[in-house]
Amino acid sequence: MTFGKFISLSIVGVLLLAGCKKNSGSATGGSNKIRVGYIGLTCEAPIFSAVEKGFFKEEGLEVEMVKCEWANYKDVLALGGFDITHHLVMYFLKPIEQGLDVKFTAGIHMGCLRVQAATKGNIHSVQNLRGKRIGVPGMGTPPFIFANRVLGANGIDASKDVTWRVFPAGELGLALDKGEVDAVADSEPIGSLLLADGKVRNVADQAADAPYKNEYCCAVIVNGKFLSANPKAAAAATRALLKGAKWVEANPAAAARLSVEKKYLAANPELNTVAISHLRYVPSVSGADAAVKSAAAEMKVAGMLSPTTDVAALAQRAFAHLDGVSDEWLQNLTVEKVAGGQIPPDQDIRLFAELILSDTEGSCCTKEKTVVAAQK
Repeated sequence: MTFGKFISLSIVGVLLLAGCKKNSGSATGGSNKIRVGYIGLTCEAPIFSAVEKGFFKEEGLEVEMVKCEWANYKDVLALGGFDITHHLVMYFLKPIEQGLDVKFTAGIHMGCLRVQAATKGNIHSVQNLRGKRIGVPGMGTPPFIFANRVLGANGIDASKDVTWRVFPAGELGLALDKGEVDAVADSEPIGSLLLADGKVRNVADQAADAPYKNEYCCAVIVNGKFLSANPKAAAAATRALLKGAKWVEANPAAAARLSVEKKYLAANPELNTVAISHLRYVPSVSGADAAVKSAAAEMKVAGMLSPTTDVAALAQRAFAHLDGVSDEWLQNLTVEKVAGGQIPPDQDIRLFAELILSDTEGSCCTKEKTVVAAQK
């Protein structure tokens, strides 16, 4: 590497790292220190819960939170701006294929993403999307990648057979209202909000439709160099996040409130509860391993990975099995159930969302804030 190239890469690294904010003093290289990245999303509840409930401390770790933006999230993790997080498998597979040094270690939850069509239109299945306009929050975003997978699995060429239109996540429903698109690809809580508003019907739902309903969308992901240098800390931090996921599953309403009250995201606690209720926080190691393989296979079919990529080799390179992190350990792991932390079993979550949305005076624009804060 020439000196000029070294300087250029150093400047790029500094600029990327500058896009993240640490919530405490700088961490040292000690094996008991862990820096956890986050954006401020609804589905990151296990991260917030693991911090606030002391799960990192239980694992002997001193945790530091590093808040980042979408634009540089992958690069900051790879450059060592933080050590670990949990995030969407599909979002990282292409960068890993291209050489990004990060590793998945366990699955956190299922059910983030949806493809939805306007209720006033004639789209009732994925096949009906051929020749249609699909709104997405950005090219290359997780909703876009999921829609590509769904289309490819149904024999539709996403580069030729549909037209993609980009809108801010909070304006996808408005684009449908104006007739600017026929369908949208989105994530929580936007999908639940659009359903509650009666604007859409589900065409593909990652939480409910085979083969996606049992696939982990979000998994723990670790910086590769940190993992090599600190395997015990990486395993301990993974366990802390998995404990967080189990706690969220046992206490979804409490987790939703905690995320908002501790100011990890700007949202309405009730709407955050609706969004979290759609996700399945059932952590798994083998499930995440399988999800990496299935997502890679379908992304290749959809043309989102190189046609020469060996899917099995990519999946093996992308996943790391850690000591003390196993499905057996998870099965024996128990967490508390806090009073008032659950959603009543007889509560119709869609009706709950409709009631919240109808309370326009009480919400005071929090619907819009929630959409922006929780978008993927």
